[in-house]
Amino acid sequence: MNTTISEAKSHPVVSSEHWLSERKTLLAREKELMRLHDQVATERRALPWERVEKDYVFDTAEGRRTLSDLFDGRRQLLVQHFMFGPGWEQGCPSCSFMADHTDGMNVHLAQRDITVIAISRAPLADIERFRQRMGWQFRWVSSHGSDFNHDFNVSFTPEQLAKGEVYYNYGIRPFPAEEAPGVSVFYKDDAGQVFHTYSTYGRGVEVMMGAYNMMDLTPKGRDERDVPHKMEWVRHHDRYTSGQGPAAASCCATRT
Repeated sequence: MNTTISEAKSHPVVSSEHWLSERKTLLAREKELMRLHDQVATERRALPWERVEKDYVFDTAEGRRTLSDLFDGRRQLLVQHFMFGPGWEQGCPSCSFMADHTDGMNVHLAQRDITVIAISRAPLADIERFRQRMGWQFRWVSSHGSDFNHDFNVSFTPEQLAKGEVYYNYGIRPFPAEEAPGVSVFYKDDAGQVFHTYSTYGRGVEVMMGAYNMMDLTPKGRDERDVPHKMEWVRHHDRYTSGQGPAAASCCATRT
């Protein structure tokens, strides 16, 4: 990883008084950031909504279900756009890193009127095989044969990829794969109407990566190489071994 022994030895070491003074200065900056975070969250909730007019249908373990059905009796639906395309042997390692956080959060989110679900274009049988391997309990459905992924700009056709650029993260940009990560939020009103309220892509998907927040507290931080793809170290949680090198299979471009 990046931080070498010599860098660690060269780090400033000061008295307790000096350390406390520096820590209080940083605390003021942290509180400033928290207030900005709260302000942006308020602005996010104030965004206008768009009505979902298309009748999306998904393959689920319970049979064919509409987007409205996926709310599971709650008003709010949080979707992880999980990179797992038709014909893939397994899901994206970086999206799997995100999903590793879901089961622990689910019981708490349900208490706040939120249903969480993962959606991928892979056939349901492939999704179920991989989900069981990973030991996940959260619901994961297939949009195979649906326009859902394309409409929410997380799947790209061969024709789009051939142009060298696709529409992703609210702009035209190069993208190296047919699938992309994202998180979308929907709301269902008393009349059963479904609204799209928010989507985030690129580094926005770090909202699901609680482990990153913990890493950010440590001296070495995320300890990622200075390359375009910062998540090359990530493996599926059942594929970590000691002393491993960069992970060639990691595929989420979360720095976009």
